[in-house]
Amino acid sequence: MIQIQNLKKSFRTEEVETLALNSVNLKVETGEFVAIMGPSGCGKSTLLNIIGMLDNPTDGAYFFNGEEVGGLKENQRTKIRKGNLGFVFQSFNLIDELTVYENVELPLIYLNMKKSERQQKVKEVLERMKIAHREKHFPQQLSGGQQQRVAIARAVVTNAKLILADEPTGNLDSKNGIEVMNLLTELNQEGTTIIMVTHSDRDSHYAHRVINLFDGQIVTESQNKPFEVNAQ
Repeated sequence: MIQIQNLKKSFRTEEVETLALNSVNLKVETGEFVAIMGPSGCGKSTLLNIIGMLDNPTDGAYFFNGEEVGGLKENQRTKIRKGNLGFVFQSFNLIDELTVYENVELPLIYLNMKKSERQQKVKEVLERMKIAHREKHFPQQLSGGQQQRVAIARAVVTNAKLILADEPTGNLDSKNGIEVMNLLTELNQEGTTIIMVTHSDRDSHYAHRVINLFDGQIVTESQNKPFEVNAQ
């Protein structure tokens, strides 16, 4: 699904150039669950943003489903993101002025889906995430765990092939964090590819593979044994 070759990303100001990613090579197969770890400032989120086509690399190649996407313009990247990628963030990134239902429906509106189809899909995913009873509530009326369930529902309602999760349990207590990781594991077991940035050793054990970044480079890579859903 993903192949990254000699990828570099630098940020320039008038006085200094910072190399955030330096000669990164990475391959992620369809159906994998990969965790990316490392200290703050090592390039984890920069790499995730490039994989998610929110940013372009300075140099190197990025292939998504066999297509080179590293040099595409924003409107071209947007077309590929629609229906293919879903995002889950630490801060949830829900729209406060929209209800739970409307937040989850939004990606389907962007896909120009008919209203009747949207209603069916939103209903199904809200029930699956066990948040349907809150569909008329606004994000600030929900707990952190409930907000993250809504964010995951929004990410998967388009049947996205790839979920990118940036510290998905970072603002949650242990119980809600485990519930969110179990949801991601279930999605992965059903075929969704997941790439997750995390500082949590516990969360990293849900992944098949753990990649450690340091100073913008991959320094180690390890395999995990399958992790059982509902493990505490």
